[in-house]
Amino acid sequence: MDRRNFIGSIATGSAGLALSTNLLLNHAHAESNDGAVGSDFDKLTKSLLVDWCDGMLRRQINKPDDPAVHGALGCPACEHIHGRCSDALYPFLHLAHVTGDKKYLNAAIDVYQWAENNVSQPDGSWRVSTRPKTWRGTSIFGAIALAEALHFHGEVLDEKRRAQWMARLDKAAGGYLYRDFKKIDFTNLNYGMTGVYGFHLFGQLLKKQKFTDRSHQFAQRVKEFFTEPNFLLWGEGKPNNNRSGRGLLPVDLGYNVEESLNGAILYALEVDDTEMLDLLVKTMNGHLEFMLPDGAWDNSWGTRSQKWSYWGSRTSDGCQPGFSLMADRNPAFGTAAMKNAQLLKRCTSDGLLHGGPHYVSHGVKPCIHHTFAHAKVMAFVQDRMHEMPTVDTATPLPRETANGVKHFPELAVWLAAKGPWRATVSAYDSIYKTKKHDHLQQPTGGSLSVLYHSKVGTLLAGSMARYIQVEPFNMQAQPGEEFPLTPRIETRRDNAWFTNLYDLKADVQVKDDDDRITFDIATTLQDEDRQVVVDGPSKFALRYEFDKDSVTISASCSDANAEPNATLVVPILSPTGEKVTQVSATRIEVVKPEGTVVIESNVELKIKDTAKGRVFNMVPGAEAIPIIASLPSKPDEKVECKIFVV
Repeated sequence: MDRRNFIGSIATGSAGLALSTNLLLNHAHAESNDGAVGSDFDKLTKSLLVDWCDGMLRRQINKPDDPAVHGALGCPACEHIHGRCSDALYPFLHLAHVTGDKKYLNAAIDVYQWAENNVSQPDGSWRVSTRPKTWRGTSIFGAIALAEALHFHGEVLDEKRRAQWMARLDKAAGGYLYRDFKKIDFTNLNYGMTGVYGFHLFGQLLKKQKFTDRSHQFAQRVKEFFTEPNFLLWGEGKPNNNRSGRGLLPVDLGYNVEESLNGAILYALEVDDTEMLDLLVKTMNGHLEFMLPDGAWDNSWGTRSQKWSYWGSRTSDGCQPGFSLMADRNPAFGTAAMKNAQLLKRCTSDGLLHGGPHYVSHGVKPCIHHTFAHAKVMAFVQDRMHEMPTVDTATPLPRETANGVKHFPELAVWLAAKGPWRATVSAYDSIYKTKKHDHLQQPTGGSLSVLYHSKVGTLLAGSMARYIQVEPFNMQAQPGEEFPLTPRIETRRDNAWFTNLYDLKADVQVKDDDDRITFDIATTLQDEDRQVVVDGPSKFALRYEFDKDSVTISASCSDANAEPNATLVVPILSPTGEKVTQVSATRIEVVKPEGTVVIESNVELKIKDTAKGRVFNMVPGAEAIPIIASLPSKPDEKVECKIFVV
């Protein structure tokens, strides 16, 4: 399908909106690559782009007499306006160009002008919020959106407006960005890595060599930021080169695949840097190990997993640009781009991308930030579709064919695969923020942070130990009672909470044979300040056993002659509407569309009472059935919880 057919498929029917013959010819790409244009990937990204742009249009504020809000995108979930909503000008301008529908052109102009009136700064930056002195580093993303809009679709603007927008881009690139983005690692790495591509784009569009030189300067250092032996990008920490107690560097999967890798890949392709491209194939292969078979990025363990939204990361752009354009180097990259886009579609409702799979079932409103960020990506891949390699799902993902255990020593993370089961075990101790009483604690302590079954999907998905809005303008408030979704051992003493989720020194031993994979975890129960229980046992053991038929989670107390007074918590992911039956004191069944999940134990199982029959956690945007089993009173006895599917 070329752009002529695309236009016909979504045209309003108004003759006044028809494109000129010249414009049609300029955008008819089918002749250059019939394998990409008209493909399933083309159709999917196109449909998402239209759906999301129309969804944003319905939320765009129309109050011409009030410049404080006119043109901004209202957010269903947040009380404030997101300063970055002007990024939407790129997807809006794209649709204005290929459809001729003036509603998209007006939307682009209005959201641009809102930003100029409310978050634009004298130095060329844009604030992330209308409040004074808020973060301006995201200006790199706004500038790239403006540059891509002008590069691909500037001709749809009248000459005067286009000149104004070009001047505004020059002000951003030559002012704040050139002044403050002096080195690639001046802050979290995703900013500098995005700048590798951004400054190259600015140099090409504005014809200024200093921007091109800055891009090359950044590019020369890209090779410094990869771990051994799996070539994962590091640099998402405070500071970005901080070493943990285990000596590990800060790595975040979500920011890497949805932001940083895009910057390096797009630059390397533009300049044909073969050495960098070879390195990028290695790092993409390393990151791809973590994609679940349903297209989700398993960022349960990442340093910034507080923004894990199952499909990716809360305010980043998406993996499609880099992974689709590199699919000729490894077809599995195309599988990742396609499957993740399919997941994004499943998480879309009423024209907006929701921050997880169970927002709708739990009645949680979506933050519009997800939509305007990811709409940029769909506009970009549409604009590059004419040069796209084959993107399909013919090549399986690594975790679809995996068998056994893969250890990532640079993370203290293990991926396990046995029969239909896929699991992640984390003892990663690189903490993004460690201020007292403000620990951004992703799953660690030997946590089983993900459990996936090929028939029924994800059954366990770890959250933060405590949901903290480290970025209050970018993270939704937790609706209702907070309940961590990570399986764990816990106890409460005098209103203090002690759990293995805060143990940064848990010992993990793994045995992998033909029939069974076994993880043995030695851990201590600690509170948020790393203090152990003082009036009772603190040493405990966890065991995870995987065979082709079941997964068994066991917990026991390792302290002799002490009553543990602790519980094993196993929150099984399940959206509201799935039938849950407590068959007996020791057996619970959850009926899913693809099969029935059975949870059996050697002790009594209880389901925590909740208002909606489920708990919900913003990380990763999922509902769960909170199943709790008390550890036996004798320290040498254990609780066993078996999970299987019938």
